[in-house]
Amino acid sequence: MDIGFLGMGTMGRPMARNLARAGYDVTVWNRSPGKAASVVDYGASEAPDLSDVLQKSVVFSSLADDRAFADSVLSTSSLQAAESGSVHVNLATVSPGMSAEAESRLAERGIFYVAAPVFGRAEVAEAGELTVLVAGDSRAIDEVAPLLDVIGRRTWRVGDDPKQANVVKILGNYLIATAIQSMAEATTVAEKVGGSPELLMKIMNDSLFPGGVYEGYGAMIAQRRYEPAGFRLPLGLKDVRLALSQANDVNMGLPFGSVLENVFLDALAHGQADQDWSAITEATRRRAGLDVRRP
Repeated sequence: MDIGFLGMGTMGRPMARNLARAGYDVTVWNRSPGKAASVVDYGASEAPDLSDVLQKSVVFSSLADDRAFADSVLSTSSLQAAESGSVHVNLATVSPGMSAEAESRLAERGIFYVAAPVFGRAEVAEAGELTVLVAGDSRAIDEVAPLLDVIGRRTWRVGDDPKQANVVKILGNYLIATAIQSMAEATTVAEKVGGSPELLMKIMNDSLFPGGVYEGYGAMIAQRRYEPAGFRLPLGLKDVRLALSQANDVNMGLPFGSVLENVFLDALAHGQADQDWSAITEATRRRAGLDVRRP
């Protein structure tokens, strides 16, 4: 099976590497050249032109947001280059509206669209242990299922409508963001009263909150370790806003979501765009009058 892969970012590289390592014929492309070397080392080919990748029978994309996806996949030239009968698997967190548009426009070219956003940071992707949320045409999902098994530890089929997978992913990221903010607040209070933020999180992880989110982000927050960024802060704001938009579409408010949006904006206003989204902790520290870590 010939595979195309668009996007050699923090998550795209390890996923493409694992597919190449598994013996698949993988051709990769990135908007900015020079990021695919570690994938090529495992037998993948780097295409100089986007159209070379879009002609494959299965195309994966791992692009930053709606605009990056639309520019790369839904432009007139890209749609003309794509192969009728192929399957496009979008691994990124895009809006449900973009997912619906992609399904419609690709279907006009005879292309199946599958939404398959993932849970897990870069180190989880490297280990092939991502959680994959997939939705779309069941036959198309069956075709790409062995490939999803390479990049993830488990694939959850959440529906026939691709946007259903995006809604689940957005809500999951919203829950992570609320956990990050609650840990930021708790560790800040602990420090203000002379306690140890790291000890607080060790106790919580050992008793009340075991698991990847509280253990991983809890340690980063307690140690104020925000670089290298596994998930950049602007992407966190994007996902909070997607959650707010989705709730608004069903006439529901997310009161804490609005608080989160303001915290993210505070962090961005203080130059933290290149840090991990757990760096919103510094916004809480600023309000508490504690010293802050400059980007």
